[in-house]
Amino acid sequence: MHALSYAIYAMIAASVLPFITAGLSKLLGKFKLNDNHNPREFQKNLTGIAARAQAAQMNGYETLPVFLAAVLMAEYMVINQHVINQLAWTYVLLRIFYIVTYLADLATLRSIIWLLGFACPLLLLYMSATAG
Repeated sequence: MHALSYAIYAMIAASVLPFITAGLSKLLGKFKLNDNHNPREFQKNLTGIAARAQAAQMNGYETLPVFLAAVLMAEYMVINQHVINQLAWTYVLLRIFYIVTYLADLATLRSIIWLLGFACPLLLLYMSATAG
C-alpha cells in the first residue's frame, strides 16, 4: 500500500465520525421515523448523553474542513509523507477520544483533547506555509 493512502484513509475516517455521532444521538435520544419530519426540533429537545452526542457531531463538522484542507495542503507542498500520515491519524484518534470524553461528560479532559487534536492540522498548515 502506498504511504499516501494512509492519509487518505484518515481523511475518510475523520469524515465518517460526525455521522457516527449523529447516529448515536438519534439512537440515544430514541429517534422515531416521525421525528424525521422535523429533525431540528428533535435535536433541540435532546438532553444528557444524546445531547452531548449531537454536540460532538456538530463539533466534528466544525473542525473537519480545517483538517481536510491541512492534509491536502501538506500533500501539495510535499511535506514528509510519514509526518502527514502520523499527524492525520493522530487527529483521527484524538477525535475518537474527544467523542468518548464528550459522551462521558468529562469537560476538562474533552477540551484538552480537542486542543491537542486541532493542533495536528494546524501543525500541518504551519509546515506547509514554511516549506521550501
